[in-house]
Amino acid sequence: MVVNLKHLETFVTVAELRSFTAAARKLFMSQPAVSFQIKSLEEDLQVTLFQRGEKRLALTEAGRLIYPEAKKMVIRYQKIKSGIDDLRGLKTGHLVAGASTTPGEYLLPLLIGGFRKKYPGIQVTLRVAGSGQVFHWLREREIDIGVTGSAVSGNWLNCRPWLADELVLIAPPDHPWTGRDVIGIEEMVEEPFILREAGSGTRRSFEQIISLAGVDPARINLSMELGSTRAVITAVQAGLGVSVVSGWAARDALDLGKIKRINSPVDMKRTLYLVTGRHSLDSSVADEFLAFIGDEENYGRLTGKNPGNGFPG
Repeated sequence: MVVNLKHLETFVTVAELRSFTAAARKLFMSQPAVSFQIKSLEEDLQVTLFQRGEKRLALTEAGRLIYPEAKKMVIRYQKIKSGIDDLRGLKTGHLVAGASTTPGEYLLPLLIGGFRKKYPGIQVTLRVAGSGQVFHWLREREIDIGVTGSAVSGNWLNCRPWLADELVLIAPPDHPWTGRDVIGIEEMVEEPFILREAGSGTRRSFEQIISLAGVDPARINLSMELGSTRAVITAVQAGLGVSVVSGWAARDALDLGKIKRINSPVDMKRTLYLVTGRHSLDSSVADEFLAFIGDEENYGRLTGKNPGNGFPG
C-alpha cells in the first residue's frame, strides 16, 4: 500500500482544525478537493478517520491512532522539501573537491574563498594529492569534482580544459645556466633533475612535452623524486638539482630570488583540467561552483591574474 503524503498533510490539517472548510482555506484548496483527499486516504487505509457531527468534526479511534504518526511524517516531509529548496537556492549544501598540487595549493583556495563569500551556507572540502589520486577519488565517488594538471581518458570521466598554465625550468641562483640565453634540450635532460612522483600532473605534462620534442622521457637524469611541489622548489633552492614546475608554484620563490628561471629549449605550456565523473549524481552546488571558477571575472579578481586567451571556460 502506498499512501499519498499530500493526503496525509490534508488529514493532519483537518484533524487539527476540526473543519474541512478551515483546512481548505489554510491549504488554499477547495472544500470538495479536501473532502476528496480525505476519502481517498480512508479508502487506502480501509478505515474511517472522522466522525461527522452536526457542529464539529471528531477523529475516530483509527483517526486518533493514525494522527501522531501522520504528523511526524508530514513534518519530516516538510523538512525534506525545505532542505531541497535550500539546496536549489544554494543556501545550504556540501561540496567535496579534489585537486592536484598546483591548482590545489595555489589557485583553488582563493577561488573557494570567493565562492564561500557568495554562498556562506555551502561547506567546501578540498583534498589535495597527485592527479592520479584525484582520478581515483572520482572513480570511487569520494569527491564531486576534480582539478588536475593532466587529462585522462576513460568512459567514467569527463575532462574539460580550464586554464592555460606554463611549466618553468628552474635552477639554483648560482647555477651555470643562469647566465645562458639558450639551453639545448639534450643538455637539459642530462642535468640532475628533481621531479614530482610518477603520476603527478606536472610530471606527466613535462614528459609529454619532451617526448613531442623527440626526446625519450627515460633519458631524463632523475636524481630525486619528491611528493610535493614545495619540496621540489626547496630542493632546487638548496642546490640539489634543477626542475620543472608550474609558474604559479614558482612565482614567490622567483620573486624573492631564491631560484632562477632558465630559458627552456621547448615550449612548456600546458592545460589544467576540470574533471567530473560521468555517472555522478546531479548536484546544483557542484554545477554552481564549476560555473563560478569558470567565470573570467571571478578568476581575475580573486587570483590577480588575467587568464586572457588561456581561459576556455
